[in-house]
Amino acid sequence: MSEPITDPEVLIDQRDGVGRIVLNRPKAINALNHTMVTRIAAALAEWAGDDEVKAVLITGAGDRGLCAGGDIVSIYHDAREGGTGSREFWRDEYILNATIANYPKPYVAIMDGIVMGGGVGVSAHGSVRIVTERSMIGMPETGIGFVPDVGGTFLLARAPGELGTHIALTTARLGAGDAIACGFADHFIPSARIGAFVEKLSSVSVEAAVAAFTEPAPESDLLAQQGWIDAAYSADSVAEIISRLQGSGVPEAQKAAGQVLAKSPTACAVTLASLRRARVAGSLEEVLNEEFRVSVACLGSADLVEGIRAQVVDKDRNPRWSPATLDDVTDAAVAQFFTPLGDLELGLTAPTTTGEQQ
Repeated sequence: MSEPITDPEVLIDQRDGVGRIVLNRPKAINALNHTMVTRIAAALAEWAGDDEVKAVLITGAGDRGLCAGGDIVSIYHDAREGGTGSREFWRDEYILNATIANYPKPYVAIMDGIVMGGGVGVSAHGSVRIVTERSMIGMPETGIGFVPDVGGTFLLARAPGELGTHIALTTARLGAGDAIACGFADHFIPSARIGAFVEKLSSVSVEAAVAAFTEPAPESDLLAQQGWIDAAYSADSVAEIISRLQGSGVPEAQKAAGQVLAKSPTACAVTLASLRRARVAGSLEEVLNEEFRVSVACLGSADLVEGIRAQVVDKDRNPRWSPATLDDVTDAAVAQFFTPLGDLELGLTAPTTTGEQQ
């Protein structure tokens, strides 16, 4: 067994053939920062060529969840001050997301409890994604004037029908059944059995451990509502989506309309464009490159600062979006978010061959 390398914010260890990553900021629900991303990337690079490591396991410290997302307070201060720290954080984070998606060994993510935003990025691109009855997974970006990133638009665009569009625009939370149905997770294991499952990984293959502990997943509430969701969210604009939701006569659709209207109009319009573009993209890497352009543009937008202020800093829950209505968001304004970055481009390319994944 190797000597464990520890850090207050992420614990990295290797034993019994398993490389173990523990996100270790429980008071912040293990929110990711740049140091954590760098440490995880270094460990994955080392383990990829280590024959003693048969699989990688990522978990979160504490009992609240795997990861609540990126450290958005840091992003808030960076955006206000016109800094570049967030841009470089996203660059390394998105590269890590692509690394996870193409990892040559089983990458096991325990998506117990809260898994939001950046937490989805370090788990839902893995090859073995475990959810429990406590799982609450989501992409909450439009609520803070941001747009789904970390490869989230790639996953959302490939969910059945228009479920991903609904999730993105309303910031809906996914339970275990919804997460599996929408392609964010693979297997359901009750939270009380997660400890035994993790222990089993030390003595048997990942495939055998999954087979021994997986149970039937709960039904997906979202799949049951796909009829009205597809009918409304297939529209070409957010304004038309809201009109269809309001006119559908379905109570859940009326609620969804209110949820979308509370979000940043600009972020919703850019999110819809991102999802439509991601749907026809040829690879995760192509999507991450575009998400990077959008994220960098968001860093210079008024709504990102205002959204984080309202939700996290001042917590008045009363963001003043600019522009305030969808009618005032022009196609030209949306298009600017996708402007190439020249020398600052992320520049990921899809691998010509990928390693075996279990």
